[in-house]
Amino acid sequence: NATRSMSVGGGSSELKPIYEISPLTGLKERYPNATIMYTMGYASGPPVYGYVMPSILNADSLKMQAIETAGWADIVLFVGGLNKNHLQDCENGDREGLELPFGQDELIRDILSANKNLAVILLSGNAVAMPWVADVKGIVQAWYPGSEGGRALADIISGDVNPSGKLPFTFPVKLEDNGAHSFDEISFPGVDDKQIYREDILVGYRWHDTKEIEPLFEFGFGLSYTSFTIGNATTDKDSYKADDIVSISVQIENTGEREGAEVIQVYSHDVESSVPRPFKELRAFSKVSLNPGEKRVIKLTMPVSALAFYDEGLCDWNIEKGEYKLLIGNSSRDIKSELLIVVN
Repeated sequence: NATRSMSVGGGSSELKPIYEISPLTGLKERYPNATIMYTMGYASGPPVYGYVMPSILNADSLKMQAIETAGWADIVLFVGGLNKNHLQDCENGDREGLELPFGQDELIRDILSANKNLAVILLSGNAVAMPWVADVKGIVQAWYPGSEGGRALADIISGDVNPSGKLPFTFPVKLEDNGAHSFDEISFPGVDDKQIYREDILVGYRWHDTKEIEPLFEFGFGLSYTSFTIGNATTDKDSYKADDIVSISVQIENTGEREGAEVIQVYSHDVESSVPRPFKELRAFSKVSLNPGEKRVIKLTMPVSALAFYDEGLCDWNIEKGEYKLLIGNSSRDIKSELLIVVN
């Protein structure tokens, strides 16, 4: 994927940009005095741009060349992931598994045997399994970054830009950890054109957190080149009525050496609900940029009406009276403090 065009293919997502900067080109522009060696490593079919395709794409020879090149290098950047081929991120052809295609997992293992100083850059529109996660030095989830993607990626790799993105969904460890795959065949892939959605309201991170399934990377997760401390959360009062607005104050400090941004996230937990509910649900979030050593109090608001659930008995939304916990952190699993409020 270091040289592969990602704007074409995939169905209705196909674009025809005037130009497209590949990750390899972006790195060469950013490091004009570095010796950047490149080898394809694995073949995934056309289209590839800015690179002369080998006349014979032999998987073994590509792998051996990648391992040899990695052994010469000071730093290895493996640019892989998915693409828009059939049975990947495309229309009318779902992925058939969570693993990386084209033998990438095995290739990463082989490269690690030649050079431990390896970072993995994933271009994809979805989650992948990472059996090598504990062995690589770093992972960049770059998605499909567009025509300027190679330069944007170089911004992150070089440290000229401090990353602050957060995952918009959970990366599971394995496919069976997802709600749809946790039941029998009629849940997925279906039987005789019939499919039943048995995970009910526990969609995405709600499934993982309620069922206490450890994710690979949780909803809301994302690292930075600096560090933050989140604490001293308070609410403006202890009890609220149905039409009130909850005001939450959270103290955050940049405890690292780089300017950076963090996303404070507020989740709610219904202490005693009359109906099954997710263990926690995102209710508010705020992204804040801080200089090194800077400390600030951030205010977030949440309408009490956000705590409502659809009551099938009433055929209407219901804000149930009682106690609710507000869980404050920087991801769905990294909760720094809890607050208790009462709705009356």
